[in-house]
Amino acid sequence: MDAAWQAKQCQDSRQICKACGSAAPELAVVDGDLCFRAASRDVHPDTREQRCRIHKATNVTGAMPKSLHDRARSDLQDIRMAATGKEAEAAFDPFVETLGVKYGDAVHKLVKDRNKFMTFHAFSAEHRKHIRTNPVENVFLTVRNRTRKTKGRLNRRTALFMVFKLIMMPATRKWRRISGPNRLPKIIGGIEFTDGITQMQVPLLA
Repeated sequence: MDAAWQAKQCQDSRQICKACGSAAPELAVVDGDLCFRAASRDVHPDTREQRCRIHKATNVTGAMPKSLHDRARSDLQDIRMAATGKEAEAAFDPFVETLGVKYGDAVHKLVKDRNKFMTFHAFSAEHRKHIRTNPVENVFLTVRNRTRKTKGRLNRRTALFMVFKLIMMPATRKWRRISGPNRLPKIIGGIEFTDGITQMQVPLLA
């Protein structure tokens, strides 16, 4: 990767994070973009992180033989779809113990982000479908496929035009509304969730 381009990308990521304002986001869904992750931690150190399930599954299976990809994806799905944090931990440990002996590099990619892979349990259950995956992943899939066909030979102007034509015009008609919008004020207000359920604050007796 060109050093100048990477530096510019990291600078842009930091500006985007600062544009969120003084109030830190409650959660950032991150993938392998080291620039965004570093910028998010620098600008909003208190923001919790959730690793994108698609990128994490790709990273893990990429360090395994193809014959194990389906099994690994199934096991990772069991971890992601667990109803509670305890059930997720129960599915996590056998995956590590079974595959860690032969495929330590692959398992390490998951273990190092163990907590960040399951952050969604500390948020509303209605929002899980939105926050387990980087929300822009599916949105930009069409653009990424077109870029591959053109082998990345786009300047800034044509790239923005393609994004507008492929995303902002047709794709927005299919965007799904956020589930549980009534939960957002509670999250912003600092109400804690455990396994997707609100933890009501009981007032102390005098």
